[in-house]
Order: sequence, then structure tokens, then C-alpha cells
Amino acid sequence: MQSNNHVLVIDFGAQYAQLIARRVRQAGVYSEIISHKSSLEEILTRNPRAIILSGGPSSVYVDDSPLIDRALFEQNIPIFGI
Repeated sequence: MQSNNHVLVIDFGAQYAQLIARRVRQAGVYSEIISHKSSLEEILTRNPRAIILSGGPSSVYVDDSPLIDRALFEQNIPIFGI
């Protein structure tokens, strides 16, 4: 298990995921970008201090819009959606 001194940026296809991660690093916090297809187990194994959900071009109202395991929101990890 990693130390939790980092932020995960979960990429849903946004064109700004790299920029978001860079800005977090410029603030002195390590950040890592992972795919929205990552499992809950993969996310929790990384033991992040916080998570940023980086939106994509798909509408949240479209039937096949990308999803994430809702159990993530029950893990007591701060989550910020952009």
C-alpha cells in the first residue's frame, strides 16, 4: 500500500486531465492520472489522499456515458468533480 500523500486524477476522457495533474503538482502535491475504467480495488490500492474526477465529452445523461463504481463515494476519500 502506498502512502497517501498524493491525489488521483480519474480521467473520463477530458482534454484537461494532464493540465489538472500538472497544476496539482505545481501546488506541491504528487498526482497521478488513471483511467475511469480502473476498478475500485485498483483505486483503493493506490491509497489516495484525494480524488479528482476529470469529466469527458460525453453527457452524463447519455445511456452509455462512462461510470465509476458508486462504492468509491463511500470510502471517506475527498472527491472533487471537474
